[in-house]
Amino acid sequence: MTGMRRFNNGFTMIEILVVLIVVGLLAALAVANLGGNQQKREMENAVSKMFLLMQTASEQAVLDNSEIGLKLGEQEYHFLRFQDITGEWVPMEGRMFRNYRYPEWLVVTDIIEDNLPRLTTDEAPLRPDIVFFSSGEITPFEMEFTIGNDTDLMYRIYTDKTGQLDWLKPGEREEQW
Repeated sequence: MTGMRRFNNGFTMIEILVVLIVVGLLAALAVANLGGNQQKREMENAVSKMFLLMQTASEQAVLDNSEIGLKLGEQEYHFLRFQDITGEWVPMEGRMFRNYRYPEWLVVTDIIEDNLPRLTTDEAPLRPDIVFFSSGEITPFEMEFTIGNDTDLMYRIYTDKTGQLDWLKPGEREEQW
């Protein structure tokens, strides 16, 4: 039996450890990528929901011949309706226009033109930042949505040159006239 070769049909401990390390690294990379994509999807959903609600509020203002406002907070937003009789803004009722919260990690920067009619004084307890008028006009504004300081992934909702709502997804450019 001295001239016979012995074949090994198993793996060495080193080979098994190397395979486990590689599989572990790939799994960690996959989890990290899925987590980031989920945050991007949540961000797009939050921005698209807000855009659609703003469009609906604008159309509702025209249909009802009433003024609807949007009050922006640090972590939430809600819709208001102007009461002609009392001259005050009151929270809108109904499931669609309830209070909404931004995801905790979402950074919202708003630029709203000042010195525009808001139908109430500055001291009013509820005063909207953006007004959707019954005439179809909207307070000029621009809102940017980012994840932290990551401006590469930025969504924008704004009023365009015609005064209508529009939004830009990351990588899109505003249409030039």
